[in-house]
Amino acid sequence: MSFHSCLSLGALLLCAVTASAQPLPKLTASTRDVTVSGISSGAYMAVQFQIAYSGIVRGAGAVAGGPYYCAEGSLRRALGNCMAPSGKDLPPTADETLKTIRQLAEAGRIDPPGNLGDDRVWLLTGGNDKIILTPVMDALDAFYHATLPADAISYVKVPEAGHAMLSIADPQANACPTSATPFINRCQDFDAPGRLLNHLIGPLQPPETPLTPATGETITFDQSPFVAGRAIDAGLAEQGYAFVPAACRSGVCRIHVAFHGCLQNAGEIGRRFVDGAGYNGWAASNRIVVLYPQTVRRYGFALGSWRWMLNPKGCWDWWGYTGADYHTRDGAQMRAVRAMIETLGMPSQAVQPAPPPVSGSISY
Repeated sequence: MSFHSCLSLGALLLCAVTASAQPLPKLTASTRDVTVSGISSGAYMAVQFQIAYSGIVRGAGAVAGGPYYCAEGSLRRALGNCMAPSGKDLPPTADETLKTIRQLAEAGRIDPPGNLGDDRVWLLTGGNDKIILTPVMDALDAFYHATLPADAISYVKVPEAGHAMLSIADPQANACPTSATPFINRCQDFDAPGRLLNHLIGPLQPPETPLTPATGETITFDQSPFVAGRAIDAGLAEQGYAFVPAACRSGVCRIHVAFHGCLQNAGEIGRRFVDGAGYNGWAASNRIVVLYPQTVRRYGFALGSWRWMLNPKGCWDWWGYTGADYHTRDGAQMRAVRAMIETLGMPSQAVQPAPPPVSGSISY
């Protein structure tokens, strides 16, 4: 960006933001056995990404989410059927979801659903979650049981938990029953990222704590190269984050994508989710690069943009605010995250990452 393009106040702010971010590093990470997870809208996004890109995704974790394409492009359905279902306003059945997936695959808009056969999934619902009710998670579990072997699915119900990522890594986490910012709770020693990563790709080595520069670093990277046009017009922030273990700078590693929830992006809570959700310690000791893409709030038009977009809580798009293709490979956010994964990937996929060593490993 040139000096002259930074003359206006808005552009000055944009220049300051982008100048502090570096390009996403080109590593030798594997892009054929990606795992994904998320909380709330991030859980919906994780499931959405797994289904659309089943050719590269091998596992998904969902905390307080729901079935693929649950909202069907409707905010009304999102708020009712897919968050607080009642009466006839229910989440889709497993058969309905499977029918949708088959139709989209036949149209070439998502990867073939047969790729899901070797996936593993980890699900969590909280008994005190009043935002995404347990019947929604039950519907997601029913879909996976119609798709995967029973031993590939772990569905955990924590009766006292509110709507949050359950972490032992954030020293200021909320009490277990809470459903409030930053949506990171402490429920005794329940470590959701540790449990989901162990189920998806474990058994794993114990996490590195405390983290030091010798074990890895969290980088701030520019998200704009991964979007056609402006990042904000895809509902994305200018900056994203990635935790890169030191060993992954020169060796083959796995990739895990962690999707934050609504009101949980860096613009709302800083790096609380990136540093405190609990992924990074496990990543450091098990050769996993963790990608933390970031959304941004939108209240209609944005500075310098004529595109109307309403996303006041900075959620991932699981109901269509970026466009009708949001749930497919053509969705703006979907394409952006896919491109980030490719950048982290190695030039040749001939070499696959060695499994984490199991000596002294932890398995949940």
